[in-house]
Amino acid sequence: MILHVSVMQPMVSTPTCSVSHTPPFVFHHVFSKVYKDRHFSCEDCDGTVSGGFDAATSQIVLCQNNIHQQAHMNRVVTHELIHAFDHCRAHVDWFNNFRHLACSEIRAANLSGDCSFTNEVSRFNFGLKAHHQQCVRDRAVRSILAVRKVSQEEAQKIVDEVFDSCFKDHAPFGRIPHGNKDAKFAYREYMNRDRYYANL
Repeated sequence: MILHVSVMQPMVSTPTCSVSHTPPFVFHHVFSKVYKDRHFSCEDCDGTVSGGFDAATSQIVLCQNNIHQQAHMNRVVTHELIHAFDHCRAHVDWFNNFRHLACSEIRAANLSGDCSFTNEVSRFNFGLKAHHQQCVRDRAVRSILAVRKVSQEEAQKIVDEVFDSCFKDHAPFGRIPHGNKDAKFAYREYMNRDRYYANL
């Protein structure tokens, strides 16, 4: 059973799926061994589903019929790896605790690039004040509605209850990675993570 979906606007293109995206360095300390044939599955999916994380098999499902660009593939893989990270780190109760699910969805939308300025412009979503936060809220609610039978109001209430603490949790990146420059800074911070304390 797929626990999470990433929803996108349908595009017309020839479906292909090749997992060549290497998991970001920040995940390597959690996932010592990642095997693309074991931990990734490319499948045809219904509707506009782009991917999902299956906690029962610790597998990321990529929807080959709905992913048509490498940038989108990278976002979906990163999004689902954040769910896998949460699964390993926080022992998320995906089926019984909606607050756990909401928190992981908030983190994944916040850190994967789902709500990047470029993506929001391409969706014709514009806003100035706290737009990123609103996008993260909306995408978390949509993801919960896609996998659980709850009302929109219930999903929004659950997201609102955990939003502040989950939005501020940037692990394993240490910051919201807005682009390659942020990724380089995050990598440098990761590599120097013990240096300060070693000099005391």
